[in-house]
Amino acid sequence: MRSIPRLKPGRPDLRKYAEAFDVPEAAGEAPLSVTFLGVSTLLFDDGRSALLTDGFFTRPGPLSVLARRLRPDRGLVARCLERAAPSRIEAVVPVHTHFDHVLDSATVAQHTGAVLLGGASAANVARGHGLPEARIETVGPGQDRSAGPYGLTFVPSAHCPPDRYPGTVGAPVAREARASSYRCGETWSLLVRHRPSGRTALVQGSAGFVPYALDGRRCEVAYLGVGGLGLRPESYIRAYWHHTVRAVGARYVVLTHWDDFFRPLDRPLRALPYAGDDFDVTMRLLGQEADADGAALRLPRAWRREDPWARGGTPR
Repeated sequence: MRSIPRLKPGRPDLRKYAEAFDVPEAAGEAPLSVTFLGVSTLLFDDGRSALLTDGFFTRPGPLSVLARRLRPDRGLVARCLERAAPSRIEAVVPVHTHFDHVLDSATVAQHTGAVLLGGASAANVARGHGLPEARIETVGPGQDRSAGPYGLTFVPSAHCPPDRYPGTVGAPVAREARASSYRCGETWSLLVRHRPSGRTALVQGSAGFVPYALDGRRCEVAYLGVGGLGLRPESYIRAYWHHTVRAVGARYVVLTHWDDFFRPLDRPLRALPYAGDDFDVTMRLLGQEADADGAALRLPRAWRREDPWARGGTPR
């Protein structure tokens, strides 16, 4: 008789990694800061212009995701933007189109006057959510775009396996829709360059990769999504580091997408439960890779303007 595998109960204790939550706070004169707002939502801001990846704030609970239609909470989005207090947001950039990335992207663009930049799937979500066509810009693989002082390059990537909702979004998605309507769509490794300061960053929203796709690129800092990574084989985890962080020569790595995205953003962040990820495995193996490369491995604090370039070093 086959035994039934037992799920590991509980969730990782983030207090074990307290020393890693030390990305420098951005000084007033910092030419560019990054604010982590959960999952892969990152606010790049130079004091005049800002860039936002994803913009996911509604964070519906597990019952809603499983049994109900999801809907952006406009009031909550407005309150989160007020708290984050960004400069003028030039563009909202979904890294792919699962609900925990793109659910609120069009709402943020509507609220702020920003343009939504993304693949064909992100454009269809935005259309269904009522964003005017003039504020939607569709990008293709390898294309460069400008958003105010920010230069963006969209490099094709992949979602961390397994992908619960694979495929593309081929038609507009209604503002109220099931989680399954938010197919993964085009997945990006997003290269960000702040032209006035020359600062560069890789935003890897999902713990997937396309081998060698980033070879020849260079970034000082990597914001590395690790959602689900701890359940992958060790060989996959090490290959992920190699084809992202090592490929671009980043010496300062900030991990994202480790937080429980069912938990409201106004409560202290906690790790995903072991049933959905094993952050302890991720930290152990990526820590070994970081040590081998002489790279710093850090965790961001939510809502705080941080300056990873203050200790970022120089790309190899």
